[in-house]
Amino acid sequence: MSTKIYLSEVMMPSQTNPSGNVHGGELMKMMDSTAYAAARKFCRSNVVTARVDELEFHTPILIGDLVTCTAEVIYVGRTSMEVAVNVEVEVLEAEQGPQHALSAYFTMVALDRNGRPMAVPPLKLETEEEKAAFEEAKKRHELYHDRKKKREQTKQKQDDCI
Repeated sequence: MSTKIYLSEVMMPSQTNPSGNVHGGELMKMMDSTAYAAARKFCRSNVVTARVDELEFHTPILIGDLVTCTAEVIYVGRTSMEVAVNVEVEVLEAEQGPQHALSAYFTMVALDRNGRPMAVPPLKLETEEEKAAFEEAKKRHELYHDRKKKREQTKQKQDDCI
C-alpha cells in the first residue's frame, strides 16, 4: 500500500505578507495537513503531530505560485510514524517547471478513540530507497530520544538541588 499523499494549492493574497511572499506558517500548515493525511491513511486512525524536524526553506514562494506538498510515511515505531514532507513550487507563468522549496520530517502519533497512543502497523519496505530512508529516520528517532533522556536527567538533577 502506498503511503504517499499529494496536496496542491495556488497561493492567494490572503496567504502572503504585503510583499507577496507566502507566510511560512501557511506552508507549515499545508505540510502538516499533508503529513496528517499520509499518516492517517497508513495507520487508519486519528493522528496528531508530535514533532517537526529539520524544516528548511530553500526558495521564496509568491502569490499565484502553485505549491505541491508530497508526504510519505518513511519510518514507524510502536505508536509513531515519521513522515517526510517535500514542497515544490511552480511559477505558472514560467516554463522552468517545479523547484524544491522546502522540506521537513513530521512525527505523527496514532491515537485510539479515547485519544491514547495506539500501536501502528509495520511499514513494508520494498525498495532500497525505502530501506535507506527508514534507516536514516531510525537514526533521527534514536537521536531525539537520547537527547530527550539527557534533558530529563538534567532536569531531575536540577530539581534534586532545589
